[in-house]
Amino acid sequence: MTIAELHSNEELRRHEFPVVEHKNFLAHAGVCPLPRRVVDAMTDYSLLGALGDQEEAFPGTRIQQVRQTAAQLLNAQPDEIAFVGPTSLGLSMVAAGLSFRKGDNILIYHDDYPSNVYPWMALADKGVQVRLMNIRELGRIRNIDVIGQVDENTRLVALASCHFVSGWRIDIAGIGKQLRARNIPFCVDGIQTLGAFPTTVEHVDFLAADAHKWLLGPCAAGILYVRKALQERLKPSVLGWHNVRCANFVAQEQIVHPPDSRRFEAGSANLVGLAGLQAGMDLLLSYGIENIAAELLRKRALLVPELQAKGYAVLGGSAPPENASGIVTFYMPDGDMSALHAKLTEANVITSLRASRAGQRYIRLSPHFYNTDDELRRVLELL
Repeated sequence: MTIAELHSNEELRRHEFPVVEHKNFLAHAGVCPLPRRVVDAMTDYSLLGALGDQEEAFPGTRIQQVRQTAAQLLNAQPDEIAFVGPTSLGLSMVAAGLSFRKGDNILIYHDDYPSNVYPWMALADKGVQVRLMNIRELGRIRNIDVIGQVDENTRLVALASCHFVSGWRIDIAGIGKQLRARNIPFCVDGIQTLGAFPTTVEHVDFLAADAHKWLLGPCAAGILYVRKALQERLKPSVLGWHNVRCANFVAQEQIVHPPDSRRFEAGSANLVGLAGLQAGMDLLLSYGIENIAAELLRKRALLVPELQAKGYAVLGGSAPPENASGIVTFYMPDGDMSALHAKLTEANVITSLRASRAGQRYIRLSPHFYNTDDELRRVLELL
């Protein structure tokens, strides 16, 4: 099945994505609606769990399959994948698990999503200098902006793969290569690209991403990637029966962790979430991430000039393809964007209302691959 074939078969599209029956959903950068096959996978597991031991209904071999699929998406190894839940928790585990000394500095972007800001800001209490990246335009982070603001005392750079408002995608590989050459670990919040654009970790040390946006999965079924070479260096900050050796469920005299990514999984897994995550990843891989990325850029190319022709300013409207994403955010400086957002919602067109630090409000469109051109034209007509 190709994306074009899906778009040409409305009966199938409505079956696979029940939301389209009632809503024009263009807010996947927020919280996605669940595809039918994801709901079915979670329901099937839940029904099995009703008949006996919940863990026996989702054995370790099946968890390993989910690891392998997540590793395929990231071009990583399965033993580099941990399931710890929300992106916020994964990033916080990285921040809490690394060792820093007084005088060390880390580089972050203060206008990233708060989940990728607060865990790093908290390190100031340990004497770490938290540097806030200085850039000219909201979310538009170039390689030179990163490399020009690190020095010999920089111990980490933490950035989002794509800015949640402007939609600017960073050059993960280019930045990662230059940081690794300087022996500076690179942590990525990948939630705004994983499932939408190729997001691979050859030049990344840590990455966290939940499933509830572009991965089309349930909330709190996220992925934490930790590069194998750094797993011993990242101390588990949450401990439990699962990530510390406890033969026969008896606490031992020493804390000994598993030799792989399981060292970051403290307790019982979110099994119903993993069932949904697997189904969402399988769905995306069946269409191809490269194909989905091309479709999202095509949609962007349709929306941006139409919005500009109507007098709206589009954030990153001239972004080159390598930095563009499925996020299209627009505003009118003197317009009431809150009222416009309410008008769209009333018409069952689901978008996101966001704001800048200065208080400017924006409407954010984030269609996924299954949205049709007719749905995009509908929102343009209402505008």
